[in-house]
Amino acid sequence: MKSTTLVIMAAGIGSRFGGGGVKQLTSFGPSGEIIMDYSIYDAMEAGFNKVVFVIRKSMFEDFRQVIGDRIAEKIPVEYAFQEMEDLPEGFEVPQGREKPWGTGQAILACKDIVKEPFAVINADDYYGKDAFRKVHDYLEKAGDKKSDIFNFCMAGFVLKNTLSEHGGVTRGICRLSENGELSEIRETKNIIKTQQGAAAFMADGSTVTLDAESLVSMNFWGFTPDFMDELETGFRRFLSGLGENALTGEYLLPTIVDGLIKEKRVDLTVLPSGDKWFGVTFQEDVPYVKEAFAELVAKGVYPEKLF
Repeated sequence: MKSTTLVIMAAGIGSRFGGGGVKQLTSFGPSGEIIMDYSIYDAMEAGFNKVVFVIRKSMFEDFRQVIGDRIAEKIPVEYAFQEMEDLPEGFEVPQGREKPWGTGQAILACKDIVKEPFAVINADDYYGKDAFRKVHDYLEKAGDKKSDIFNFCMAGFVLKNTLSEHGGVTRGICRLSENGELSEIRETKNIIKTQQGAAAFMADGSTVTLDAESLVSMNFWGFTPDFMDELETGFRRFLSGLGENALTGEYLLPTIVDGLIKEKRVDLTVLPSGDKWFGVTFQEDVPYVKEAFAELVAKGVYPEKLF
């Protein structure tokens, strides 16, 4: 069986809900489980055999004690550190910049650790078992890049299954070709649930009706290790072109992948998942997510105590 790794982007998790650190992560499961626990459980069940946490160095001791050591009893664990100051030679942090450089930089931080096909997820999103099985099976068959074309995959979620009852969310709406490959990701902000399905608030105050059955990206990707070199080259290009966006610009995976699609340098297969996504975009989402996990446990999808 081919080695496959799960990379969990957790560098921003300490600031959720206005909290100050990892110890303030919300418990959602009946035995105190956090969302990450369910993702790791599903990944192990699907066949992933290593976990890499991308965190800030200042989080390491708390994170290791609260999460990492517990998970390391079940599966090998490694850490990568995402810091705003980690820039290529010749670049400096712009004066006034306060946050890291986005999800592309987070994965680039894993370059010396991840040498095998890998999946990428957010720490605070629940994706369901189906996506982990499909992405893992894809990665097991994925070979190294031949010629100039990358072969990646993405778990696609039905838009209506990813909306919050408590406010607008940002989603990458996918456009697929006839053979099921991704042809465009359109980052769309302020998407709300409506009686008709879904709509997006535009900057001019108008709303645009969206197809609630369309597939969206939730930052669940499957990559081959040769992507790391592309990320490194692209990060330098991104930094060189920041200009007036030096304080706020982010090097983001959906934008990076969309660029590869437009350049016809990637065959990206979308793996549709029928599972319902859970996430805590707003504090008001917490009771609903706790109830959702309680229902999954009651149905036997998960044991009462995961680890």
